[in-house]
Amino acid sequence: MEFAGGGRLEVRITPSDVGKRVSVRRVAEIVGARPVFTDAVGLLTSWNEGVLIITRRNGEAVHIPERSLVAGKVVPDRPARPRRMAPPTATAHELQELASRGWPALETERLGDWLLRASEGFTRRANSVLPLGDPGLPPDTAIRRVRDWYGERGLVPYVQVATGTTDSDERLDDGLARDGWTAEAHTLVYTGPVAPVADGPGAERVTLSRAPDAGWLARYHRTGELAEAAVRVLTGGPSVWFATVPGDETGPAAIGRCVVDGRWAQFGAVEVDPRRRRSGLATAVLAALAGKALDEGATGGYLQVEEENEGARALYERMGFTAHHGYHYRRAPQGGTR
Repeated sequence: MEFAGGGRLEVRITPSDVGKRVSVRRVAEIVGARPVFTDAVGLLTSWNEGVLIITRRNGEAVHIPERSLVAGKVVPDRPARPRRMAPPTATAHELQELASRGWPALETERLGDWLLRASEGFTRRANSVLPLGDPGLPPDTAIRRVRDWYGERGLVPYVQVATGTTDSDERLDDGLARDGWTAEAHTLVYTGPVAPVADGPGAERVTLSRAPDAGWLARYHRTGELAEAAVRVLTGGPSVWFATVPGDETGPAAIGRCVVDGRWAQFGAVEVDPRRRRSGLATAVLAALAGKALDEGATGGYLQVEEENEGARALYERMGFTAHHGYHYRRAPQGGTR
């Protein structure tokens, strides 16, 4: 790989190149007082706090300290892939991990195969335990640790439990139910190919950006007094895009969000001005986001919708999404925090 045609190596990329395909060279190690170099080519999906993340074609995310760079440049997009490639497959736990990366908590801690997540109370998803196997402790001891961890942060303990998946998930759910943990927010995870969504009408009406503006956040209407924490969660993830359909003085006509993570794209935060519903705006938002996801190499998409939201479920099913698995949250009984 040549960067400077035989001349001096240069780093010609900056954080403003996030979202572009890049080629970089870095120092991997020092052997016998001499540097050993390694190269990476892929999508620059993040550049935060001195660390670059480059996502390769196979979905592998390469973390590169900025200080190790010796050369880097933007390279032409790879030849377009066939738009009709079959979407990838994933287990429920794999999709849960993807979703957690796409909606990253501000604070996390590992408890064996469990991930404890806290974000000042902004959304259950970013303030709940994600149990993906064995916590490494007896169940009662693990649950006490969960109660303590959330209690120390002034938060109600929640556990996100997948349904219809593994025996361990069912045992956990049954145990929490016996201990008085209440089931809330029954949700379905839908998956489907990205290309048909990108073919939907109206994408030309949509503006895409890397960060939400005040109008987007106002239309989202879930931030409340947690705006700072909300923005940090919303802008987290490997490659995040925000969609806006311009509206009037009251705010955007519609909004949405997408996170591209290798061959998968997470879609969510789709909101439409109540006065403009059933006018194709949600379809337009998803078409624009799906088009961007295709550009970045995603072929499969997924989204989460509450079971009782029949209108949204019908829309997604018309777009080619099908139910993959479900999950709900278990809320600790009163007195579960300290």
